[in-house]
Amino acid sequence: MKELIDSFLDYLSVERALAKNTIVAYRGDLNFYLDFIDKRGIVALSKVTKDDIVEFMLFQKAQGISPASISRRLAAIRMFHRFLARERVLKSDPTTLIDSPKLWKKIPDTLSLNEVEALISQADARDHQGARDKAILETLYATGMRVSELSDLKTNNVNLDIGFLRCIGKGNKERIIPLGKKAIQSIKRYLEFSREHFLNPVRSGAPRRGTSNGVKQKKSEFLFISRCGAKLSRQSVWKLIKRYALEAKIKKSIKVHTLRHSFATHLLERGADLRSVQEMLGHSDISTTQIYTHIDKERLKTIHKLFHPRP
Repeated sequence: MKELIDSFLDYLSVERALAKNTIVAYRGDLNFYLDFIDKRGIVALSKVTKDDIVEFMLFQKAQGISPASISRRLAAIRMFHRFLARERVLKSDPTTLIDSPKLWKKIPDTLSLNEVEALISQADARDHQGARDKAILETLYATGMRVSELSDLKTNNVNLDIGFLRCIGKGNKERIIPLGKKAIQSIKRYLEFSREHFLNPVRSGAPRRGTSNGVKQKKSEFLFISRCGAKLSRQSVWKLIKRYALEAKIKKSIKVHTLRHSFATHLLERGADLRSVQEMLGHSDISTTQIYTHIDKERLKTIHKLFHPRP
């Protein structure tokens, strides 16, 4: 059955062009599913019934797994069985009549403008790592990019002269996002002051860059790199966000997309239209973006009070 998962994931990667992180998540979900049906004594996928999948969902609920995670796993299982039925590995799809668990929409945690300022100010641009980290934080807040998208960002994806960057999101979908002045300034500072230092640090007694010593100079296509000149990983970005939030004494729960949520929330609070925010976030469905409209209640109440004939 593991071979069938491999075939399915190859299909998602090649035919559907899903992102690498999505493929990894689906692999984990399907392996968890196969382990469950294996423990039930089911030796072949052709023996799986609707009741088995319902039991799998109830098992997860009993373990305290969130409805969102259960729904995501069910989506992976649906696609998997649908693929196998289309490839005629299975005669039928047992997921056809299964309803998704009802999801409650959890309002994402966001930072206030003062908290964002406090977070970003913790990165000291006077040293190389601080200059890089400040550019990272400014870029995340200025664009609402996912951390994985920022990690994959290449130098030729950024145009500082016109103030835009080209982002490759989920499913290899491209979107163009404007950069604010502060983000542009921070990226320029990082490029001029720090990036080359990470690629080719000048050590005591070592010849300086540009000398004809035959030493090959490191290069990287990625904008944000580690201290050893490698691509900066998603996990590394997440750790630096957590560290600076701790230094800023922010008490709120900081998640990997907290700056992304704050970006969307602050735009809507200041009157941005939902469609524009959807485009910048890279959401394929506007209902995903609508979760951020909770923050607009106070502004709407003010407008109602100002303009309604019987406030």
